[in-house]
Amino acid sequence: MKTRKSILKRFKITKNGKILRRATGLNHYRAKKTGEEVRKSRKWVLVPHVDAKKIKKLLVI
Repeated sequence: MKTRKSILKRFKITKNGKILRRATGLNHYRAKKTGEEVRKSRKWVLVPHVDAKKIKKLLVI
């Protein structure tokens, strides 16, 4: 099976096998958000393990 390249670009896998994704809400409507909210959303966010199983299947790990 081939790896889904679109999934590969959107997620990162940690050394322990956890999957990370980018935080949402950074494309538009940022004027009403506080600076703290914008700074916090720059970090990677852990994907719930239920969704992580599906993503791992698409990544062929």
